[in-house]
Amino acid sequence: MPFLSRRNLLIGSAAAGAIKAASSELSSGKLRVIVTGGHPGDPEYGCGGTVARYSDLGHEVTLLYLNRGEKGCAGKSAEACAATRASEAKKACEILKAHARFANQTDGEAVVDQAHYDAFQRLLEAEKPDVVFTQWPIDNHRDHRATSTLVYDAWLRMKKSFALYYYEVSDGDDTLLFHPTDYVNITQTEARKRAACYAHASQSPDRFYSLQSQVTRFRGIESGYAQAEAFIRHPQSVGDFFP
Repeated sequence: MPFLSRRNLLIGSAAAGAIKAASSELSSGKLRVIVTGGHPGDPEYGCGGTVARYSDLGHEVTLLYLNRGEKGCAGKSAEACAATRASEAKKACEILKAHARFANQTDGEAVVDQAHYDAFQRLLEAEKPDVVFTQWPIDNHRDHRATSTLVYDAWLRMKKSFALYYYEVSDGDDTLLFHPTDYVNITQTEARKRAACYAHASQSPDRFYSLQSQVTRFRGIESGYAQAEAFIRHPQSVGDFFP
């Protein structure tokens, strides 16, 4: 059963040849996959099942969080909240067999300027990714939008050297106008995704995971699986690095 169930893209013969060559080059090697998110929990909710599939196949996955979510704990100081949420993120990554990294911005105060473009590009260059997943550029949360913008700028400056995908998250009304090009069957990895999301115990997982579960079941209906995660592939993203 294919990793991605559908590709709604029209590509010319030159692009098709580049994709075939890139896929062949890495078919026997380990992929370096980066999933970026504004806060601890965003990559897990949007891509946790896909991350588990990658890591189970032996690929190296890093979850790169823009901040430590330090404003997300009622009654706690920013410092205490950041420590709690960073610890939760590391636990979630252990469940998914991934690595946690932080870009050290501030929750709710994301900055997109030349200095932060440069710093984020250096982070990605150090990881040497083959594939990067990021948040949808018109999500309602400003940290999500900032993450997407920083990734996109790095992708352009790095000469589009990695495959670029966008993912969706749901807290009821966050990701809007999202029309997938690709789906990943997460039926067998949903339990790990759930455990990783519930590792973020400070963030009311009973409330938020039920919403995300509705999304994955709906995407499953669309793609013919019990549960699926959905993605939008940038049309200029050359290279199909999925197994």
